[in-house]
Amino acid sequence: MSQDSATTTPTPPPPSTADDSMLYTSHSKNKEEDPKEETLEPEVPEPKEHAAEESEQPHQVIPETVALEKDSSLLVISEPEELNHTAEDDSEKPHIVTLETEPTPKLMLEQRNKYTDVSDWTEPELPDAAVLEAAASVPEEKQPKPHSSEVATPPSHTTSSVESRSLAEMMNREEAEAEEKQKIPRSLGSFKEETNKISDLSEPELNALHELRNLLQESSQDSYKSFIWGVPLLKDERSDVVLLKFLRARDFKPQEAYTMLNKTLQWRLEFNIEELLDENLGHDLDKVVFMQGHDKENHPVCYNVYGEFQNKDLYQKTFSDEEKRERFLRWRIQFLEKSIRNLDFVPGGVSTICQVNDLKNSPGPGKTELRLATKQALHLLQDNYPEFVSKQICINVPWWYLAFYKIISPFMTQRSKSKFVFAGPSRSAETLFKYISPEHVPVQYGGLSVDNCDCNSDFTHDDIATVITVKPSTKQTVEIIIYEKCTIVWEIRVVGWEVSYGAEFVPENQEGYTVIIQKPRKMAAKDEPVVSQSFKVGEVGKILLTVDNPTSTKKMLIYRFKVKPLQCE
Repeated sequence: MSQDSATTTPTPPPPSTADDSMLYTSHSKNKEEDPKEETLEPEVPEPKEHAAEESEQPHQVIPETVALEKDSSLLVISEPEELNHTAEDDSEKPHIVTLETEPTPKLMLEQRNKYTDVSDWTEPELPDAAVLEAAASVPEEKQPKPHSSEVATPPSHTTSSVESRSLAEMMNREEAEAEEKQKIPRSLGSFKEETNKISDLSEPELNALHELRNLLQESSQDSYKSFIWGVPLLKDERSDVVLLKFLRARDFKPQEAYTMLNKTLQWRLEFNIEELLDENLGHDLDKVVFMQGHDKENHPVCYNVYGEFQNKDLYQKTFSDEEKRERFLRWRIQFLEKSIRNLDFVPGGVSTICQVNDLKNSPGPGKTELRLATKQALHLLQDNYPEFVSKQICINVPWWYLAFYKIISPFMTQRSKSKFVFAGPSRSAETLFKYISPEHVPVQYGGLSVDNCDCNSDFTHDDIATVITVKPSTKQTVEIIIYEKCTIVWEIRVVGWEVSYGAEFVPENQEGYTVIIQKPRKMAAKDEPVVSQSFKVGEVGKILLTVDNPTSTKKMLIYRFKVKPLQCE
């Protein structure tokens, strides 16, 4: 069966077995879709000799042109990171012999690296015994041991110095070395969604589609002349898009696809889908799952926020007994059905959804009620909603989730894995920006989008934002050239802030006076995520937006602006 079908609506975090997973994986040979693992490189401070060069080259933009486009070269693209260090890496690092019997920071780091693929954890932990035992069963590449001649006992003062070094410092050092030395294997290609155009089908696929049509036409049941997801069967080109979903879910085997479609139509009648669309199921879960914006390929984006279930009252209200779990299931199906009705199902159009799963503070796999609800929803979604996910982006990923993924990944197909992207907490925003433009990303995830809010009517999703990387210990200046009298409005944010921000107007006339719009001030992470400002320009000149990054980590600066003509007085 198709695995991505079940993840189009929010699912509780993965339990300890593949069948219960929010990844909707299964050992069945017929179930195809599952994740692609893409891990991210650790952040490494840039050499300071580049700082002066960076600060001397302000970023200039001109309202008439640059405001309408975004320089893709400024986007920071996250790259995968290899899980284990190579033997060559180990051989280049001095080995220190200690006589301690207690676990050393080095041992703790090795245990952590064994089960994680993301490099930016804020609170490293040792895996518990159950995870260690399960993950140990996954085959790993054997690495040659370093020659004994490479092991040396350092002087006593060196040993004591290393022993006093914190685990976090050791992690940063090893991750910096790994970034320079590791060559990342790319065994899996990035998933490219099929266009669903008849002209793009191979001859066997086209034959399978014709055979499935014939099977439906020969059926005497009236249900095959009905609608599914608002699309009439066997009527127009949209029908082919629907049929292709079932064919791909069954590896283009017409008889199996026909059986699956038949069962889906029967289930929809029994579940009263059409009546469910108008049922009032409340708004308690509006923060758990919501649709907001589109990705760069125009897929609508669905956000699943699992950390909301840390609220004990919400958790009990949703999962505490069978009746409440049944209501949750109906709400979930209703949300999915309404989301699908917004797809166009046109060949070459949009017939899938981009899925973003926020795993921050998500409940672990030990929640029994949550596992029951997940397992119940899993089968329904797998069997009745095939091929509805274009990409699975998992952000704020805890290390235990990747340990679980490592255990189940051998049972996933390559096509399924290629749909998955993983990002740790410090890389979540820039990973989202790789697939979703910042003007479509909600403010809580580093973007500029505020949904269902009239607090700022100056900007919409159509107003393109620019992303700039501000290197460590550098100052970045954005210049907005003004050629006429006008009112200019702008939005600016730095993901995570912890920088100084200032704004000023500099007239072109050298005899004019510089106007301080925003006195430089330090912006903390707890400050307002997006700064919105405006300035009435009475002469030709330029607006300078300055961001000073004193930290040892790079920052992502996002801004956009709009020029408004002055009102006639």
